[in-house]
Amino acid sequence: MAAVVVLLYGCKSSDKGELVGVKNRPYFEDIDLKGMVFISQGNFSMGAGTQNATYGTPVQPRTMQVTSFYMDETEITNNEYRQFVNYVFDSIARRTLGEAGLEGFLIEEDAYGEPIDPAILNKKTKIRMDDQETREALEDLYIAEKDRFYNRRTINPAKLNYEYFWIDYAEAAQKESNPSVKSEYQGSMFASRPKGLNNRSSFIKKEVVNVYPDTLCWVHDYTYSMNEDFSRNYFTSSAYDNYPVVGVSWIQAKAFCVWRSNYLNQYLESIDYAQMNDYRLPTEAEWEYAARGGISGQSYPWGGPYVRNPNGCFLANYEPLKGAYDDDGGVKTLMVGHYAPNDYGLYDMAGNVSEWCADSYSETTYIIANALSPYYNYNAADNDAKAMKRKVIRGGSWKDQKYFIQVQTRSYEYQDTSKSYIGFRCVQPYLGRVKGDNLKTASNIY
Repeated sequence: MAAVVVLLYGCKSSDKGELVGVKNRPYFEDIDLKGMVFISQGNFSMGAGTQNATYGTPVQPRTMQVTSFYMDETEITNNEYRQFVNYVFDSIARRTLGEAGLEGFLIEEDAYGEPIDPAILNKKTKIRMDDQETREALEDLYIAEKDRFYNRRTINPAKLNYEYFWIDYAEAAQKESNPSVKSEYQGSMFASRPKGLNNRSSFIKKEVVNVYPDTLCWVHDYTYSMNEDFSRNYFTSSAYDNYPVVGVSWIQAKAFCVWRSNYLNQYLESIDYAQMNDYRLPTEAEWEYAARGGISGQSYPWGGPYVRNPNGCFLANYEPLKGAYDDDGGVKTLMVGHYAPNDYGLYDMAGNVSEWCADSYSETTYIIANALSPYYNYNAADNDAKAMKRKVIRGGSWKDQKYFIQVQTRSYEYQDTSKSYIGFRCVQPYLGRVKGDNLKTASNIY
């Protein structure tokens, strides 16, 4: 112990013995994230405004508190989601080429000559599709020749699987995970615990998700209706670049958030900056708080009780007048941002497409949820009952009546299903209270 003390006191320091903290890597605290809006913390009356039409029982409004966060100003578009799909294909292609023996696609040693297992992808090497050896090595990623339409060489969507890992903090935080663990270890999953549910790896979950949207959802969702053109073109055609992506399940939307987080943090790591918080789906409370735009007691994002402006124009893309779809300017989806934003600068919080939230759906959420950052979720497995797979959707869509585009209306869909009227947007929790509050001064305390 004495040697340690000597070592500590023997270190030279420039802090002159003062408490100055440690120097960390720079952090983009006040960065304006591209395409995102900053939503400052606040509380609101969640559920205020109507009754639950599905069950015919009144919703009991409740005051809820949310912390500050960023939110996408529009729903994720086809073009943005294609970036994810292309990234997955590119990654699979590089690993396939590397494992086939082509040089330059895998990095198998670090800067010190130590082996890297598994090897990491080298993104700098260009994939030359005009090279015969490359085309042959990647042939398995494309539709088999006998199944091709007009002999077109197209990517096989079934091959586009994204693998990621996540930590189940809820499970790790349960003290009863192992009653034999001493109390001093209960608060941290990183502590040295006995085997079983006590080691860190037991809380790390692996997911493998096929990322390609269900392009046939347009035909599947509507029998006796001509939607084949949308199924062929909606996701792939540049004509719909800025339309909201649909046919994406809750599971796929969650995987997109993980990829987006890693994509940004890899860049920040490359310029020696601290990592940002992870992107994720909004909680149900965050979604409703943001949709209200700071206006309390109203049913729509624009504030009033009506769906038309004083000139008689509709303010959202939904199904007005029981079937007159085009009276609001759109028959199906519309380009994101077609209507005016709410007071927070968020577009399409009513109509266009319904949006996945992070929460599982329960009729008792408002009763059982904590008032501080309310969130309820159940990580349903494939073999769980369908009722356990219900996830909250909010905002209503182009095919819904006006009740469903109200900010307080709740609905659900199953996490492993995809629909032509459900999309999503992301949030990123803000590491702080309000922008610029990271300085330790008396003015920031009150």
